[in-house]
Amino acid sequence: MKQREYEERAAELFQPDTLLPSQYFDRIRRQRYLDGERRLMIAVLEDAVDVYRKQAAAQDSRGRGLFRDAEEWIEDTEKSWLYSFENICDVLDLDADYLRRGLHRWKERARRARRTDVVTLPASEPERLLKASGD
Repeated sequence: MKQREYEERAAELFQPDTLLPSQYFDRIRRQRYLDGERRLMIAVLEDAVDVYRKQAAAQDSRGRGLFRDAEEWIEDTEKSWLYSFENICDVLDLDADYLRRGLHRWKERARRARRTDVVTLPASEPERLLKASGD
């Protein structure tokens, strides 16, 4: 698969009402040419994005800790570790900075929604959160 196709699929990750992250990762995971190492990298990336999204507006200490761990991993630009965010994105031909920007927007929307008296973060309903934030 060409880099442009991966970037287009990564762009879908942050499109409102069109594709959930789990759907995006399912599409990448189904690629026949993926070896075990790439499938593991996808799983690591998927888990970090999922924790980031679900815990972005966490108010309890456990949720804030999970978010902090995911955020630190995503924000780290170090490439010395095989399973660093940067290396995983490189191997999967994803633009790490683009993913970070999308996640930053997600975090801001989630926190804005929390400040406007949203009782729970609708992580399983991203389109509702995006509409509530005016997008």
